[in-house]
Amino acid sequence: MDGAAAARAQEAFRLIYAEAFAEPPALETEDDVAAVFLRFPALAERPGFRAALARTGDGEPVGLAYGHPLPTDAVWWDELTHAVPDDLRREDGHRTFGLRELAVRRPWRGQGIARRLHETLREGLRVERMLLNVHPENTAASAAYRSWGYRAVGETRPGGGTVLHRVMLLDLR
Repeated sequence: MDGAAAARAQEAFRLIYAEAFAEPPALETEDDVAAVFLRFPALAERPGFRAALARTGDGEPVGLAYGHPLPTDAVWWDELTHAVPDDLRREDGHRTFGLRELAVRRPWRGQGIARRLHETLREGLRVERMLLNVHPENTAASAAYRSWGYRAVGETRPGGGTVLHRVMLLDLR
């Protein structure tokens, strides 16, 4: 879905996000979730924003994925703990798709939903690569990303936090 459709489905995204990220290792609070979804409408308006939402047959939201292409002035690379080569960090607004979130509620994990959400989001992208951050203690997500072809390129502290996250890149060429 595009940004407008995602904004209309914001409550479904919020439900999944709140449940999935309340668990370890994220341990996000209601205030954390509120802050994320206060910014969600503006995020959904970014050029190239796209999202995927998985639901059960009766419409219950079970999984989400969303992101957008990194702009030319993307700070993502500046937030890494160690500098990366200029050819890796160069952005032109179309080179890299930043996968902001990918989550599946606990009762529906282990059924390939995350992979299908990722594939759906990736379909038709005209970018060279995808980029994401993953909590180092989220071993299941890290293993899934590696099995999908992602490789670690550095570490970051998202939002100036204290926990180092692994930055992973998937080459789509």
